[in-house]
Amino acid sequence: MKFVISTLLLCCSIFSYSQKKSLEQSDIGLWRTIDDETISPNGDYVMYTLNEGEEDLYLKIKDAKAKLIFEHDRAKNEAFTTDSKYALFTINAWKDSITALKRKKVKKNDLPKDTLAIYNLESKTINKIANIKSYKVPEKWSGYVAYMLDEVKKDKKKSKDTLSDDKVKDTLAKGKKKKGPKKVSKDNGYHLVLRNLKTQQEDTIKYVTNYTFAKEGQRFAYTTTGDADKLGAGAFVMNLENNENTQVFEGHDQVKYYQLRFSDSGDKLGFIADLDSTKVQERPNKLYVWSAGESKASQILNNTTAPKGYRVSSDGRIHFSKNESKLYFGLATPSILKDTTLIDEEIVNVEVWTYNEPELYTVQEMNVKRDQKKSYETVLHLDTKKIVQLATTTYPNASIGDEGNANQVLVSTSEPYDLSRQWTALRASDYALVDVNTGETKPIITNFAGGIRLSPKAKYAYGYNLVDSTWVSYNLSTGKQLDLTKGKIFYNELNDTPNYPRSYGAAGWTADDSALLVYDRYDVWSINPDTGDMTKLTSGRATKTQYRYVELDDEERFLDVNTPWLFSTFNEDNKYSGYYTYNAKRKKGEQLLEGPYRYSRPIKALDNTDVIFSRESFTEFPDIRYSNLTFKKQIKISDANPQQKDYNWGTAELVTWTSLDGIPLTGMLIKPEDFDPNKKYPMIVNFYEKSSDGLYRHKAPAYGRSTINYSFYASRGYVIFNPDIEYKDGYPGESAYNCLMPGVSTMVAKGFIDKDNIGLQGHSWGGYQIAYLVTKTDLFKAVESGAPVPNMISAYGGIRWGTGLSRQFQYEHTQSRIGGTPWEYPMRYIENSPIFYLDKVNTPVLIMHNDADGHVPWYQGIEFFTGLRRLGKPSWLLNYNGEPHWPLQFQNRKDFNIRLAQFFDYYLKGASKPMWMERGVPAIEKGIHQGYELMEQ
Repeated sequence: MKFVISTLLLCCSIFSYSQKKSLEQSDIGLWRTIDDETISPNGDYVMYTLNEGEEDLYLKIKDAKAKLIFEHDRAKNEAFTTDSKYALFTINAWKDSITALKRKKVKKNDLPKDTLAIYNLESKTINKIANIKSYKVPEKWSGYVAYMLDEVKKDKKKSKDTLSDDKVKDTLAKGKKKKGPKKVSKDNGYHLVLRNLKTQQEDTIKYVTNYTFAKEGQRFAYTTTGDADKLGAGAFVMNLENNENTQVFEGHDQVKYYQLRFSDSGDKLGFIADLDSTKVQERPNKLYVWSAGESKASQILNNTTAPKGYRVSSDGRIHFSKNESKLYFGLATPSILKDTTLIDEEIVNVEVWTYNEPELYTVQEMNVKRDQKKSYETVLHLDTKKIVQLATTTYPNASIGDEGNANQVLVSTSEPYDLSRQWTALRASDYALVDVNTGETKPIITNFAGGIRLSPKAKYAYGYNLVDSTWVSYNLSTGKQLDLTKGKIFYNELNDTPNYPRSYGAAGWTADDSALLVYDRYDVWSINPDTGDMTKLTSGRATKTQYRYVELDDEERFLDVNTPWLFSTFNEDNKYSGYYTYNAKRKKGEQLLEGPYRYSRPIKALDNTDVIFSRESFTEFPDIRYSNLTFKKQIKISDANPQQKDYNWGTAELVTWTSLDGIPLTGMLIKPEDFDPNKKYPMIVNFYEKSSDGLYRHKAPAYGRSTINYSFYASRGYVIFNPDIEYKDGYPGESAYNCLMPGVSTMVAKGFIDKDNIGLQGHSWGGYQIAYLVTKTDLFKAVESGAPVPNMISAYGGIRWGTGLSRQFQYEHTQSRIGGTPWEYPMRYIENSPIFYLDKVNTPVLIMHNDADGHVPWYQGIEFFTGLRRLGKPSWLLNYNGEPHWPLQFQNRKDFNIRLAQFFDYYLKGASKPMWMERGVPAIEKGIHQGYELMEQ
């Protein structure tokens, strides 16, 4: 009887398992992602949004036991108040309703506006306010919210032609042609409401252009173009403890205000005002400062009194020192003014490129808007009103130390080295110290490649020198420079580019700048910045375990030795990750958690040690988990994708082999969940450089930008192989061949791969390697090569249009790994360029390369395609118009995934051929017929 029952249960289990569905394109939209997860300051609530199929967001609030407290559709921009009594978010219209309105040609300004929702976590009640443009809550205290309405329903001047909403409706209904309510322009401001969350009392302020809360003190500031019924134009400060409202600046309705900023306490306020209502190009900006107890803000500086050759900048950030003794602001050089009297026919449109300019013209062009807003850090001493310019055109970049309290500022310039950076890929700089009180400038370090910054208390300047592969410190008081790690391996041990190795980074400083914590490949080291004496805090090298500090407080300045430190861990061999706690005083640590998962960076509650985090694997979605910093008891908060259990999924495992160069290699092998070792499976090889560290990444079904979706293809009966590649300088194509080919052979030798149905897919650098491989082997049945570089010679002289940079550095020193110029190594460029060997290609090729690609010029894809076409090789080119390096728009990503699946299904699984592969999509049918229809076999 037991045998019968057991057999029956087994049969039921097999039947249930066999009922799992394979993922299809229509199923991808069912999958949800989790966005914007946050924990309340007291740790009692978790709030997050679910995005289903990239459509509308659904907000959920749960308690610490995963009980659903509240949910709402179409929510975003969520935040808890610091007292954990309220949750705020905005609600937008349904996406399908917006789409319907757009089809009716409704103008953008007439589309539905957002609604602000205020949910009371104690009373479980909600208030909603329609037509919201923005909202703000205080950062460090609670009790208020300010929100700006998206439109003003009454004309500011109360014109007789202005109608109320009801009258507008009546007028339109009667067919009269009278104008509706006049919307006040952005320049004239919007109505703003300041709401007391406890009493529900609201104060409406009209025609507001800027508003802000103080970070710590209970003050609120705003600027307005004026309200005839209540207040005049100007800047106002409200003391919310006694509801006192002070007009600290009187202006007029044409004044423009910029950089409205409080000090942390709220006792001081700074802003820039432009009082000129004319249309002059050079704006006469003025700097104003107000202090508590004063009735009016004082004018500090204007364009006339600014240092010679500079003007007050409206773009330079205003901020106060932590001790509130100084205000920092920006000065700018005079604007380059246009001659507005010229007409188009009189304007010369020519680009003049000069060989010795520090920046290539294309880089200058990309940075025009940035350069127009460039400002130079300047300090105002509030007690003496003395102004000291810190950054200048000579040293344009400034780093402020000790939260603005320091007496010295670090300034730098990269200009002497910008020209050579075009081919060296090194951003070197000269550094100097500026005395905040006198403005005296003292050069300290020259031609430093890697970046120098100030320690938290500004006692040291420090950084990693790429050329010397060494961490260095510079004592600001003694002027002593010290190489901290000279001769020791704190640089990337696995560097495989013809370039200087980078560092592993730093964890930060301990209190009072007493020690700098830096990483080697595995461990954390404490280094004395004056002596170079170092102590290893972890023991990861023996087990190949990497330790990295986890910052739990975004405002943390030091690693506090009085509280436990949290580290993340990652084992290079088995790819397990976890959390580790370290007691700095006892110099002992303990592994809290470790396993075959990838763990996220925890998010800690502000007021205690409660945290939310996620773990994931190929089979486990990264749902939100709740715990504290011991991680002993975990509660799963979210269950984003319960439908996954209904689908045939996949498994991920590590595989090893040896390259043709004798190098041991590692990769990932993805198998279908219903894998049968006695069957033969089609295999797709997908790779880039090294990916095996991502073994435990979850890959949910999605319309990706440029690569196959592993879960989607595994569910449908494919095996996926992702090999790591080790590169030799000068021979990137050969390196890919020597690593990948024996890896594929090793997979085939396992017995379950159909050797006659193997595909290859990759994008960008992966696309290049695929283009190279198909000129060397006929092993692959079909390949997709995304944004490839088939011609390294023409590509070397090209531009990365996304940045304006020359591509020279990439071939000489970074990813392309040639190691020199075409005139130094002409054969390397030829041997690594597939364009010279296209006659050897016997594999069908699908290319995706878009005409707005800012990484790889799309003429590279054209060269590849037209060469194959000239030779009569089966090939297709997908160009998503206006898209960059990969398609970003949803409809284009979806289209790419459909075509990619149809391409591989046809060649690797014997599916019917889609019409677009047979006849293309003629230009006359573009955007009308997609050609997805399958031909009859």
